[in-house]
Amino acid sequence: MKLNIEEVSSYLKKHNIRPSYQRIKIFEYLIVNKNHPTIDMMYKNLAPEIPTLSKTTVYNTLNLFVEKKIAVVILVEENETRYDADTSIHGHFKCDDCGCVSDLNIGMEKLTIPELEAFQVNEHHLYFKGVCKDCLESR
Repeated sequence: MKLNIEEVSSYLKKHNIRPSYQRIKIFEYLIVNKNHPTIDMMYKNLAPEIPTLSKTTVYNTLNLFVEKKIAVVILVEENETRYDADTSIHGHFKCDDCGCVSDLNIGMEKLTIPELEAFQVNEHHLYFKGVCKDCLESR
């Protein structure tokens, strides 16, 4: 998803979110930087551009985005909450060396789990951990 600032504003309005400058910049960061950031990562990257930004604002804004279903929480590690603006069905891979979290396109239509046929699945998470190709190549 690639949006300019006016499109981000319209997108937020469409999802019943008042498009303040800080909210626009936080959502824009999620779209442009596909690094699945933590609150600290977003704060450190946006604070120089937005001097009035606080970690609390980033936290509250991301929780609003999750509540309005325009972002999702990624919990690859128990003690690390990350966020993703891509709400489509996909998995994630976290590198043990560099800590980078990458998207994985999962062929969900090919994935069959007979034990789940009698259940209603409301949520799913698919995570892999290991060493990414860049870190493997630099070893």
